[in-house]
Amino acid sequence: MMNHPYPIMVNLSGRKCLVVGGGQVAERKVLSLLQAGAHVTVVSTEFTAELAEMENRSEVVLNRQPFQPAIITDECPKEGPYTLIVAATNDADINVQVYELASRQGRLVNVVDQPQLSSFILPSVVRRGKLVIAVSTGGASPSAARNIAQELDNVYGEEYACYLEFLSDIRLLVQSKVADKPARQKMFKEILEWDVLAKIREGTFESWKEMLYIALEKEPWMHEQAGEEVTDQIAWPVIKDFGQRV
Repeated sequence: MMNHPYPIMVNLSGRKCLVVGGGQVAERKVLSLLQAGAHVTVVSTEFTAELAEMENRSEVVLNRQPFQPAIITDECPKEGPYTLIVAATNDADINVQVYELASRQGRLVNVVDQPQLSSFILPSVVRRGKLVIAVSTGGASPSAARNIAQELDNVYGEEYACYLEFLSDIRLLVQSKVADKPARQKMFKEILEWDVLAKIREGTFESWKEMLYIALEKEPWMHEQAGEEVTDQIAWPVIKDFGQRV
């Protein structure tokens, strides 16, 4: 039976990651790790201009030196081990060495364009704020993954970032005010049926959202004590009303 990669979203905020290599490919990997909030150590004898400009950033360490096994095997215990290791050099022997050393220590390692030498692979990604769509072909065809991601990029526009922020905010609001889980789920289901994306696209979303929150503040359930039992028999006229306005 074929084993498939296990898809996860990893929280790298404040965690140490290592990138071996200083070229364009390594630069892209560093940028994506920084976007995830990681602290990145980059090891190479040469760096791209953009990587070199990162030298003064607190979350980036540039080690201008050849790769040595001790970089992986003799890490400072105080700082902790690298969460992820990426080999992105143009030297196949070094990439294999990084993979073998990292694997021996049970570290998660990715060798660029070598899925057979990787314990994790990096998908093509479409980001729209809180929305993250990852596409992977299991290493079969990175180009196909990029093409599919491009199609998704055309379908899911920037409005989805605003939409997800709205859903996140109203979800937290309802969770803080409605203790009854079935009642909350009923509200969430109705809210998801609203065509909020149309409001965002036509430029009327902000005024509509302001009216929604004003109306919600007038609802009796908004003033109940947090944690107080609320039955699912309660009517949500404001929710239904605003659902008809979109």
